[in-house]
Amino acid sequence: MLARLAEADPNPKAGFDRTDPFRLLVTVLLSAQSTGPTVSRIAEKLFSEVQDPAGMLDLGEARITEIIRPVGLGPSKARNIVKLSAALMTEFGGTVPRSAAEMRRLPGIGRKSAEFTANFAFHEPVIAVDTHVFRVSNRIPLAPGVDVDAVADGLARITPERFKDGAHVWLFRHGRDTCTARKPACPRCPVADLCTWPGKAT
Repeated sequence: MLARLAEADPNPKAGFDRTDPFRLLVTVLLSAQSTGPTVSRIAEKLFSEVQDPAGMLDLGEARITEIIRPVGLGPSKARNIVKLSAALMTEFGGTVPRSAAEMRRLPGIGRKSAEFTANFAFHEPVIAVDTHVFRVSNRIPLAPGVDVDAVADGLARITPERFKDGAHVWLFRHGRDTCTARKPACPRCPVADLCTWPGKAT
């Protein structure tokens, strides 16, 4: 399955700015229960005023809350941004650690956020599991599981090393564009013959 998706999209991360791990990590934190365009706009505004964890601490929780309010859950996200900035300064010398395991020690950063950032910023071979990846993995199935951790662990075990760097993007896009929640486009699915979902349309 991944070989086919890779053939159709050989450079899945093209055009994605991952040059600043701190900005990426904060943007992922902001994205919880928020839409992509809004998050991008607010992240751009926030990082027009600050560039690093030290600057974020200087900016302060009140100003951060004011800037990020449109993304929803602003106060709690602002608190976590301040806390993770402080943790980066005290525990990691002001830089984002390269491993997902270390990122998960940061306030407000769970497994999905940590693995997404580690994969995109540092090419760590981990596969972040969001709603789309969870659905695709259970539906086909690839690595079925009752929760995100089970699916993530399963994908980590079965995915060949050569596909791990791009697997999240391929599975995410497949779930977003083809294997959708309500009306999956089975007739045009490039891996329909590999899928055993009972509800598959022909």
